[in-house]
Amino acid sequence: MKAFWHAHATHPEWRTAVALAAAQIEGQRHAEGSDAGEPTLGWVYFTEAYAPSASALLADLQQRWPSVQWVGASGVGIAASGVEYFDEPALALMLAPLPVEQFRVFSGTRPLKDFPAHTAQVHADASTMDLDELVRDMSQRTGSGYLFGGLASGRDQAVHVAQAVLCGGLSGVAFDERVAVVSRVSQGCQPVGPTREVTSAERNVVITLDHEPALECLLRDVHLEGAEPRAAVQALQQILVGLSDASIANYGVVSPPESNPHALGGAFGSDTRVRHLVGLDMGRRGVAIGDVAEVGSSLAFCTRNTEAARRDLMRICAEVREEVEPEALAPEVALAFTQTDPAQTKASAHSGIAGAVYVSCAGRGGAHFGAPSAELAVVRHALGHVPLVGFFAAGEIAREHIYGYTGILTVFPMRS
Repeated sequence: MKAFWHAHATHPEWRTAVALAAAQIEGQRHAEGSDAGEPTLGWVYFTEAYAPSASALLADLQQRWPSVQWVGASGVGIAASGVEYFDEPALALMLAPLPVEQFRVFSGTRPLKDFPAHTAQVHADASTMDLDELVRDMSQRTGSGYLFGGLASGRDQAVHVAQAVLCGGLSGVAFDERVAVVSRVSQGCQPVGPTREVTSAERNVVITLDHEPALECLLRDVHLEGAEPRAAVQALQQILVGLSDASIANYGVVSPPESNPHALGGAFGSDTRVRHLVGLDMGRRGVAIGDVAEVGSSLAFCTRNTEAARRDLMRICAEVREEVEPEALAPEVALAFTQTDPAQTKASAHSGIAGAVYVSCAGRGGAHFGAPSAELAVVRHALGHVPLVGFFAAGEIAREHIYGYTGILTVFPMRS
């Protein structure tokens, strides 16, 4: 697989931004000469400022590169190699010269039909009814069960792209088994108490944990034991819930989940979905969460934590590098890469990665990592100057689940 071409640009006028990005990409192709090949698959991510003009923007891209099939989404922010754009008009493009028989762009009006999907990247509208079921169904349509992607985001308007500009539903691109991907989930929250078993629940209301009233467990874990819950509401507004299914499938596309990460003071593993604490059930001494809680599932109360998010992002980047180029990154080097000179990291950009897609939660971008573009700087420091695009989503998708406060890093190795 050849390296992908990528570009990003910001300008008040979308046509100018497209022209600037197109010039960057054509410059890269020209530098490669006759070996450049023809692009066939393209990713386009743009901020909400361009969403009203999304159809015209897509038509411009299709005219410039007639051989390319396009997927993408709008976001409150977008990502590129080492940089993120929030609250400003911007776009990011990436083009890949994949054999057309190895992928299929799909949407509600473009079904996969008989394509032998092994993995799939998906984008969706967060307002879609039964979205969880759509994601699970799409996961079951792939041979590996592995999806990666996210929900289009915007303060007023959100769209996704699959050869057309779409509102509602789910779309994306499926890959057959000849297109290898390496994907990891990075969590952004840290437990404030032990992992507990849900022992009784009614839909989204957890009534007991470890056979104790869930509300009492919550107050104990956040050090408000004995406090009147109504008086503690302000403190509880900062509390989230990490939820894991009773049985976690082991998918072959990514490495098996980490060993139990739920101990107090530890970090969540990729099997944990972070959900909001949405209310208290005073009558039953239960807690209401933003998901359906099943008896037998695991639950831990948590908070957003910048350092935990940074450490976990470093960890998944090191894992990806080691899997893509194990001979170039021994485990002891992977643990130490964050202490190396960034200039050396850039100079040793990894030829083993053809391209990458990074989808992060809109709640993680910018200030959550301490400075503008700090999150993408961590990824670039780890991977080197590889082609990368992505966006900040209203929810992140990995395997068959929709996550929150996570980052999903997916790379396409050269070796496929």
